[in-house]
Amino acid sequence: RKSKITASRKLLLKSLMLAKAKEEWDQEIVDKQAEKERYLSERVTPLHTSGLSLSQLQDLCRELHEKVEIVDEERYDIEAKCNHNMREIKDLKIKVLDLRGKFKRPPLRRVRVSADAMLRALLGSKHKVSMDLRANLKSVKKEDTEKERPVEVGDWRKNVEAMSGMEGRKKMFDAAKSPTGQ
Repeated sequence: RKSKITASRKLLLKSLMLAKAKEEWDQEIVDKQAEKERYLSERVTPLHTSGLSLSQLQDLCRELHEKVEIVDEERYDIEAKCNHNMREIKDLKIKVLDLRGKFKRPPLRRVRVSADAMLRALLGSKHKVSMDLRANLKSVKKEDTEKERPVEVGDWRKNVEAMSGMEGRKKMFDAAKSPTGQ
């Protein structure tokens, strides 16, 4: 399926979009600078220091220092609130992840622990009885099954010929019945 726009047209549109975005960005920077100047002109009155005596200049400096201290206190308070909020947001994000269960679980290793060690870990000092699980097992004698059935060694061809046909099936049936009947 071919695209409806040629590559050159696509490139031209892309360059026009980038040029328009750059113009808007430059205009936004100019607007922000003008807003900043307007705000400062409203808030900060121009200083008239010409024709003032030394004591008046010192009073003006004290007033400016008091204003700077007030602004610094406000800035510090706002910064402390912001840091507190950021910590709270971080803690809440961690809680959300924990509730969701999408945190990475560490791989667990298999550890061989004896029954005594496990009981000691669970019960602590209360555990005084040694638990040997193998001591309580029954001992079973291994029966020799080969001695019960003697193995007949013979020519396998005779056995196959003898067992072929219906007579062979009957012999097998009779042979299977006879040891139980004895």
